[in-house]
Amino acid sequence: MRARLNALVRDFFAQRGVTEVETPILSAAGNTEPNIDGFSTRFSGPIAAGPRERFLRTSPEYPLKRLLAGGMGDCYELGRVFRNGEAGRSHNPEFTLLEWYRIGFDHRRLALEAVQLVRAALALVGSDASVTATSYRDWFGAGLGIDPLVADEARLRAPLAEFRVDPAGLGRDDWLDLLVTHRLQPALPDGGITVVYDFPASQCSLARIRPGNPPLAERFEVYLGRQELANGYHELNDAAEQRARFEHDNARRAARGQPELPLDENLLAVLDALPDCAGVALGVDRLLMHLLGTHDVRDVLAFPFAEA
Repeated sequence: MRARLNALVRDFFAQRGVTEVETPILSAAGNTEPNIDGFSTRFSGPIAAGPRERFLRTSPEYPLKRLLAGGMGDCYELGRVFRNGEAGRSHNPEFTLLEWYRIGFDHRRLALEAVQLVRAALALVGSDASVTATSYRDWFGAGLGIDPLVADEARLRAPLAEFRVDPAGLGRDDWLDLLVTHRLQPALPDGGITVVYDFPASQCSLARIRPGNPPLAERFEVYLGRQELANGYHELNDAAEQRARFEHDNARRAARGQPELPLDENLLAVLDALPDCAGVALGVDRLLMHLLGTHDVRDVLAFPFAEA
């Protein structure tokens, strides 16, 4: 099934003129996102080769954007990525990610293409799914009666009282994320595809922020059943703004007692030349889990982490 899915992915993009590429797995830059923990290693060769400390990629996003800034055009990568932390039924520290970028697309248009790919994959097992799209604000309003863009922290914490969450070190966005994982995701239709778009500006990561009252991050997520499957952005192409976000991430890391990480200066050097585009990363193993009807990621891996 994995081989069939890989073939479908390559055919899907070949029909659309999107080029498959390969980018480095080891990088001199780390992912500064405080909620993502990466792996690092050390290079023992010539000093002229660059920094000794190297990081296993948590996604191919940064080098793919460098290719786009250099004129590559629409492209995708299907490959392995690495994130430290939990291993078991829901997570494997080494997993397969599909990431692609489309020039001239915004986040809403790319979300439609992501849904097309998911439905094509479902057809491999003779299945399909209904599709629902909602803004982040409307999702919270319909599911919890909360406006996530303006509600204070006490209002966000109230629906989570039964879970006895330790509030130490948690900020407003952490409470929003907990509401998604503990209250909204479990209520999603089991066999459906749900697209959530236009996130709070504080959750922009590498997405553009659309001015307004309040401003919104041009970001989307795709859920297949109750499982988050993909995360995409209308991509930011302002190097100064992106540097400020990376530095803000490192400040948050320092406040949490996490190590600060080197910024991707190669990306920042060319980000202003990134064409107007949207990009998305999709978890291939999670898609396979759905196709094969399992809730254990180990069932779709030849050798899960404990046996690797």
